[in-house]
Amino acid sequence: MQLNSLGHIAFNCWQTIPDHFPHIELDTFVVMPNHLHGILIITDKPVGAQHCSALNQHLDCNTEQFGKPVPGSISTVTRSYKGVVSKRINIIWQTKGQSIWQHNFYEHIGREQKSVDDIQQYILNNPQRWADDPENPQRNSDHQDFLFDISF
Repeated sequence: MQLNSLGHIAFNCWQTIPDHFPHIELDTFVVMPNHLHGILIITDKPVGAQHCSALNQHLDCNTEQFGKPVPGSISTVTRSYKGVVSKRINIIWQTKGQSIWQHNFYEHIGREQKSVDDIQQYILNNPQRWADDPENPQRNSDHQDFLFDISF
């Protein structure tokens, strides 16, 4: 991927995540034209984080409830990242408070090395598959609802 100025914002902000969240390490990542793939490694329990506990036969580990963010959780890290990138791009575009991201994100906990290796390969190979990606606006006219009609 060759990044334009907006892509460089997304790239540079991603690289600073550990500066703001010292319990997070970055692994493989790639900034795509309209999204990002990346692996975040939680290295230590952040201050103020809740312990994981089994509730109602499912694992509730740093899960946020509406209006109650969990400090240092993946959701908090992701929200912070998306927010700072959006703010910087909105300054460039002279817009205010416009989101440039999809509303959610996909997460997967890789507990086994094979799973992590597969995800790393998926991320590394993703740029070569962009032309066939269903999220590619040039391929799929249903995905034309982005704020900025410009790639990262």
